Amino acid sequence: MAITTEASFRLRVATEADQAIIKDMVRGAKLNPLGLKWQRFVLAVTAEDQIVGCVQLKPHRGEALELASLVVSKGWRRKGIARLLIEHLKKTTGPPIWLMCMSRLKKFYQQFGFSQVHLGQPMPGYYRWLLRMSFLINRFGPSGQKLTIMVWQDK
Repeated sequence: MAITTEASFRLRVATEADQAIIKDMVRGAKLNPLGLKWQRFVLAVTAEDQIVGCVQLKPHRGEALELASLVVSKGWRRKGIARLLIEHLKKTTGPPIWLMCMSRLKKFYQQFGFSQVHLGQPMPGYYRWLLRMSFLINRFGPSGQKLTIMVWQDK
């Protein structure tokens, strides 16, 4: 299934043949390389079918869905690819969609309606556990950068 967007690229669902490129893109962006299944990815591709962006909708226990592995190739950044990938997931999935990112990306995701969650707010068990673990992760992580959990709940 292809989703037409702009003349320079389009969105399409991934196929098994895309798995190696997806893994390379995610590893190259230094994102979590675990749980990369091509069946969960939407890709941004050129007219020649070159993959220039990807995102996956990753399921977790308790029916929580996570926007994960969002990558746009360097030469294709600031062309609206990430925006279209995120908006596509929001439109086809509906709320809530969860994500985890470093705090430097919080403003980026806020423009798409995501908000940071804090302990005490309702959330799936996986994210409650992850948020508690983030206190340890943040203690030993890069200075000034903290693991942040966010959710999009609005339609």
